[in-house]
Amino acid sequence: MIWHQIRYEQLSFWRNPQSAFFTFVFPVVVIVIFGTLFHGMDTGDYFYGMSPMQYYVPTITAVSVLGSCFSQLAIVLASRRQSGILKRVRATPLPAGTYFLGLLAHCVLVSVVDVLLIAGVGRLYGVPILEPDRWPGLVLGAAAFCAIGVAVASLISNAEAAPAVVQLVQFPLVFISGTYLPIHSELMNTIAGFLPVRPFNQALLNGPTWQNLSILAAWGVVGAFVAIKRFRWDPRPE
Repeated sequence: MIWHQIRYEQLSFWRNPQSAFFTFVFPVVVIVIFGTLFHGMDTGDYFYGMSPMQYYVPTITAVSVLGSCFSQLAIVLASRRQSGILKRVRATPLPAGTYFLGLLAHCVLVSVVDVLLIAGVGRLYGVPILEPDRWPGLVLGAAAFCAIGVAVASLISNAEAAPAVVQLVQFPLVFISGTYLPIHSELMNTIAGFLPVRPFNQALLNGPTWQNLSILAAWGVVGAFVAIKRFRWDPRPE
């Protein structure tokens, strides 16, 4: 039954080819732009001893997983709730857990395709594909952001507000976590280290540490707790 739910989500996703196209093209375009801007630049202190592309390929990989497992998931759930789709799903014999497992697995599959595309383009700039020791951080990060995405969806009042709420959460996190620019402020890095995006970036850049994995796991638990307590299947009253 879970497999059928995953298949349904995949069919729904690919029936909107424009959305699917830009989901996969956006991170590739960003990598190409950075590759053009920083072509020929060697390693340096500004990128913590790495070349620009050795820095940006993992961080753009992280933000693409964030986009699939957090922002798109939160917006889709808010939209489906307001349109009554979730209410109708709840009225069917399909177990709630199966519905969510299918949806979350779909988000992870989209992330996997994104990661493979970014890794392939990164190879053109001489950046090796993510080593196996990075995979635990990648898997745990995807799971944590899925949980946070459902939690944020449970707090969004209507579909029109969903993109604004998601961007308000995502963009400050991405920037203070050094996704697009390395942050050399010790205070800022300390603060961002307790938030979910910087530990995820670090796990992909330098390999996972117990501290980074613990913080990601903690955010996943908090997200799951909020989602279980606050998630509603019915549209919120106006």
